[in-house]
Amino acid sequence: MRVALAQIITGRELGKNLALVEEYAHKAKAGGAEMVVFPEATMRAFGNSLLDIAEPVDGPWASQVRGIAESLGLVIVAGMFTPGSPSGSGRGKVRNTLLATGPGVDASYDKVHLFDAFGFLESDTVEPGTGPVTFDAGGLTFGLATCYDIRFPALFTANAERGAEVNILCASWGSGPGKVEQWQLLSRARALDSTTYVLASGQGDPAVQGIETKGSAPTGVGHSAVVSPFGEVLAELDGAPDLLFADLDAAVVKEARQKLPVLANRREF
Repeated sequence: MRVALAQIITGRELGKNLALVEEYAHKAKAGGAEMVVFPEATMRAFGNSLLDIAEPVDGPWASQVRGIAESLGLVIVAGMFTPGSPSGSGRGKVRNTLLATGPGVDASYDKVHLFDAFGFLESDTVEPGTGPVTFDAGGLTFGLATCYDIRFPALFTANAERGAEVNILCASWGSGPGKVEQWQLLSRARALDSTTYVLASGQGDPAVQGIETKGSAPTGVGHSAVVSPFGEVLAELDGAPDLLFADLDAAVVKEARQKLPVLANRREF
């Protein structure tokens, strides 16, 4: 299965961000991809209000993404924001949601691990999800994860135990000393932990477009990558907006799990 990772830089305006989805989806289709993966916060970049634009996965913005996927006949995975629970801890908050839509695919995942680190408190505005989500496309099973989730191996192995041969990771990674290196290390580690491909699709680095960011909001560093089940980086971008293609093969996952049966050997404590 041929996939594409769309490394874009989103902003405040939903319409402009949607136009990026349409532009890169067309490029992905032209390149032969059956799926294109966009970053976390595709709907609106962090550092902007989220509560006022949150909508259900059948709302207007998501429906337009769904329409693009249907018209092109490919699967789109993109980060959006959905309303939190109407009562309790979710009141006045959103959920950080991944929408997966396209031929035979209709799934969504709410980010489980919230980014309360490096001076940013995602839990101030975001309600956590409750568990793993997988879906099938192109003869493969995909698991979903978002940004800070990458620091928690159990989610990736849980997806693998549910049949995932590929883990999709959508991110808007925070910048700072050593952060790119951590992103690269963690992407490779999670591939090895779960013996899955990891499709690590991140927001590009606003600095490459001369955009000055303020505060501690995570707005992206680029370096989207495709990692093999053996932890090998098959392709990687730099900080600029771009489109990355890769071909996934279930036989490679099977080989990895025969040679490196960490899922079978794993013990619970």
